[in-house]
Parts: sequence; C-alpha cells; structure tokens
Amino acid sequence: MQVDFHLIKRLPPYVFNEVNRLKAEARAAGRDIIDFGMGNPDQPTPRHIVDKLVEASANPRTHRYSASKGIPGLRRAVAAYYERRFGVSVDPETETIVTLGSKEGLAHLAMAITTPGDTILAPNPSYPIHPYGFIIAGAVIRHFPVGPEHDFLASLERAMKHCVPTPEVLVLNFPSNPTAMVVDLDFYREVVDFARRRGLYILSDLAYAEIYFDGTPPPSILQVPGARERAVEFTSMSKTYSMPGWRVGFATGNKDLIAALTRIKSYLDYGAFTPVQVAATAALNGPQDCVDEIRDLYRSRRDVLIRGFADAGWEVPSPAATMFAWAPIPEPYRSLGSLEFSKLLLEEAEVAVSPGVGFGEYGDGHVRIALVENEQRIRQAVRSLKRFMQSGDEPLERRQRQLAAE
Repeated sequence: MQVDFHLIKRLPPYVFNEVNRLKAEARAAGRDIIDFGMGNPDQPTPRHIVDKLVEASANPRTHRYSASKGIPGLRRAVAAYYERRFGVSVDPETETIVTLGSKEGLAHLAMAITTPGDTILAPNPSYPIHPYGFIIAGAVIRHFPVGPEHDFLASLERAMKHCVPTPEVLVLNFPSNPTAMVVDLDFYREVVDFARRRGLYILSDLAYAEIYFDGTPPPSILQVPGARERAVEFTSMSKTYSMPGWRVGFATGNKDLIAALTRIKSYLDYGAFTPVQVAATAALNGPQDCVDEIRDLYRSRRDVLIRGFADAGWEVPSPAATMFAWAPIPEPYRSLGSLEFSKLLLEEAEVAVSPGVGFGEYGDGHVRIALVENEQRIRQAVRSLKRFMQSGDEPLERRQRQLAAE
C-alpha cells in the first residue's frame, strides 16, 4: 500500500545519496575511490579529550540521565570560550545550551519557534539543515542567492520586499558551508541593523569559527552591540576538535530563543552522555595547541589541493576558511550540471565530490570538495584528474549519449 505522509513529501530525495550509491558500487567492485565528498574529519580526537572521556566513563554515576540543557560545567566552559575568543560575556544559565551537535540544535529551535506557514529567509546554496530544519517544522522558505557574485544585503532586501507573509527568521552561516565565504564584523553590524528594523530573529551557524587560514579569526555576530536582542549562534566541537561522532554543539545568545530551545529539548532528550560532556569541557578549558594543529593540517591540504588541481587544469578558488573548497565546474562540463559532473568524475577519475545542487539550485554550477584526504591521496587524485582533463571530449560525449538514452 502506498502511503503519502505530508511531511515526508516536503523533503526532496537526498541528492548526495545518488553519488554515495555509485561510490559504494565502485568500491564493491574493487576500485580505489578518493573521497572528497562528505565533510567528515579524518583525524583522531586529541588524546587528552579521549582520556577525559575514559576517566569520566569509569564513574557509574555518569551513566545516569544527564541534563537536557547540558551540565553546568560545560555551559560555563562555553561562556569562558566566548569571553576568551570574542570578548563577549555570556550568562551560562540563560544564554547558552548544549546541543547534540549544531544540526540538532538548529532543527529543534526551528520546531520551537515556527508556526506552520511562517516564512523563513535562507541563503542558497546552504547546508541542508538550514532550510530543511524549518521545512520539517512547517515553514515556507524564501531563498535568496549568495556567493561572491551576489550582494548579500541587496539580495536580502529583495527577498524581504517580495515575501508574503513577512519573514520571521533569517538564517546565516559564515564561514559558509558549502561556499567557504567569510564575512567581517561590519557585515554583521549591517545584518543586525537590518534585522532590528525588520523585526527578524537571526540564527547564525558558526560551526567553522576555528578553521580559518589567512590570519583573521572569523567574528561572532554576538560581538555586535544589540545582537543578543535578535540573534542566537550555533557552534560545534565537530570540526574544531575532530569530534564529529561525539555530537556536541552549543546554541548561545538571545535568552528567549535559548529558553524556547531549552523547553522543547526537555521533552525530547536528556542531553548527551555525561562523560562526553565532561570531555567536551576538558577540550574547551584545556590546551588549545591541538586546534592550531588541526587548522594547520587543513591549511596544508588546501594548498596542495589548490595547486594540484590548477596544474591539472581545474582552477579552484582557495578557501579562506572551513574544510571545503567550492569549485566551479570546468567549462567543458558545465552543461552537465553538478550531479552529472560528479558522477562523471567518479566514473572517469575515481574522485568523489559533493554536487553543488545538493545545497540548493543556485549551487548547481559548483561542486564541494572536502579536505578529508591526506596529502598523498590528494596528489593521487591530482594525477587521476589530470588524465581525465586531458582525455578530450570522449568522456563527456559518452556521458551525454548515456543521458540521451535514459
């Protein structure tokens, strides 16, 4: 029996599943696929953090239910991080909450503050949970294009002007996944002023705050005077400390938004496993040289990849932050679109990337390349890519014939 569930019908097929399926088939056939697809850190979590997890796990008291808003010590550590890093004073009782990764926090906050039919302003391309967290909550998304070729505030003004009903929330993500765009504090000042005049709440995803390469640490929107009247910011342990599977993140900022998220989470979960939170506290309060090492690793990989791809004939802009490069599809293959180009690259060069259309229709001219393979593997990918780029029109024409026959 065919059952149509209204909510599920609002979620399109996950574009990345198609590439993942082909990747799995290729590996099952014995092919060595170099995988730049998922942004899944490949380095181990620093030893002192793991040791703290083991130590805390040995205490049976930590095996009981935890606190859904996070243990007090971890919330104090988040407040200390904001003071140390951004010069922002945070009340650990009312202005921050621990989440099961920033993705869960954003989705549950969307659920807490959204009435079905509300309109949300979301950039496009963007990380999928930014719009779809609100779609799951029943909202309508008003996309606006972002990228180096677009004036962000002009696009935002245009989206606001032509939107009925009037939007209630604006989603931001800088440094951006997938585009790797960065912004400065003046940008946030303008956005906060825009939100104040238009009565918008701002949900800012700052998951890549510590993965930057060119000397200027990304700012927090909470550094802007008056931002806490409008904004809440999501941060994460996943990339900064190579802890993606631990699922620890934070929401910090506006008291009303934090209270809403706290209340809905009290019905949905009992928080992360207490030893995980104790270890996360040790990460934030402990030595930060591990963060410098992780940052340097991604910087080195970035440089090898950008130089190598250019040598192979594919010019990719060098990202100033994040663990991704946002790569325009090479001109001869642009007509294929990002999904078909990703399939072609997988088949012909044994290199996997994420199709840009998976982040929104305005991303279809690009693919996202994650810096999750070591430098030797990156150089191996460059050699394969060079052979592919020098193979002439045959692979493209073969793929076009296949598409015509489907």
